[in-house]
Amino acid sequence: MDTAGESPIGTIKSVLVPIHRAGWPFVAIFAVASAVLGLVWQPVGWIGLGLTAWCAYFFRDPDRVTPTRPGLVVSPADGRVQMITQAVPPPELGAGDKPRTRVSIFLNVFDVHVNRVPAAGKIEEVEYHAGTFVNASLDKASEDNERAAALLRLADGRDIVFVQIAGLVARRIICDLKEGQDVKTGQRFGLIRFGSRTDLYLPDGVAPLVVVGQRAIGGETVIADLEATEAQREGEVR
Repeated sequence: MDTAGESPIGTIKSVLVPIHRAGWPFVAIFAVASAVLGLVWQPVGWIGLGLTAWCAYFFRDPDRVTPTRPGLVVSPADGRVQMITQAVPPPELGAGDKPRTRVSIFLNVFDVHVNRVPAAGKIEEVEYHAGTFVNASLDKASEDNERAAALLRLADGRDIVFVQIAGLVARRIICDLKEGQDVKTGQRFGLIRFGSRTDLYLPDGVAPLVVVGQRAIGGETVIADLEATEAQREGEVR
């Protein structure tokens, strides 16, 4: 890594990433269990120490550099763009039954799981839907799985829908958004534990600037430009 021009403190901060507050109870449980098991049989204690380190890594909450130009829509999560399709937003939001372009981002257990607001605006609706816990990589997860959905009203009157979806392993969705809340692009708003998916429904006529298979970084990767007239992009592995 080239750290030329970076201060020692800056280098340390880039390695020692903060842990989300929701993760500290789990890190503590792993650490205590590791200490107890280590007293019984030392090799198991070392294994527990490794699992404790992984738990801290899972709940990491790094800062992001968010593009702030009006009209840009950023990724709500880290992960891989799994599918781009036409779909109707969750019915509980009352966003209509017209299909929109939906960008689905799958998070594995090694991705950052802190979620980010995709654009600036006002939260009009926040709805929780209890459901199943099928594999989040399946298309039916958008309809069947436990989810928390939000309707975001933009300054120009259009809206964006974004959804946190629990997966096969994920059993807890944390969403801190409130109806009537003003939010900024890239602002942290929640977390999903242990593998999951986020769906982003774009306004009518807006094409995504990402392609299936691309890695997205929450709060940084531009998913769409509301002012652009460019057609949907294509890509290939090289």
